[in-house]
Amino acid sequence: MTLEEVLVQKPAERLQSSGKALEEVLLSAKDNDSLTVGVYESAKVMNLDPDSVSFCVLAMDEEFECDIALQIHFTLIQSFCFDNDISIVRVSDVQRLAEIVGDKAEQLEDAHCVLITNPADSSWEDPALEKLHLFCEESRSLNDWVPEITLPER
Repeated sequence: MTLEEVLVQKPAERLQSSGKALEEVLLSAKDNDSLTVGVYESAKVMNLDPDSVSFCVLAMDEEFECDIALQIHFTLIQSFCFDNDISIVRVSDVQRLAEIVGDKAEQLEDAHCVLITNPADSSWEDPALEKLHLFCEESRSLNDWVPEITLPER
């Protein structure tokens, strides 16, 4: 999908297709062991190997809106992503994000930040990831620097 095709989509269609694309990318990255889950784990990856980070997802829900420490971490992560040309989106359903990126056996306590990384051999490519990059590029052109995406229901 080209940027022109994305621009022609209606806003509701754009958000819905972006939500589906995000879910596809997260599942594909999980299968390829290209996910980093958690605020602190993500900060470590960004510090040690920033060139490996391809995409960032920040998740916030009402329960954590008043968590000042989490807000500070989000601000720092967003700044890092902007400085390093990493596409970044927000989702408002931490529980749904945890369901997608976690295993059934483990309960994820910190799914507030998820990074999609590129393997060292760069053999993993996903068309849905390209679609998300185009969505973020379009959003930035509309001065929406951290667009919010709604993940599809199960």
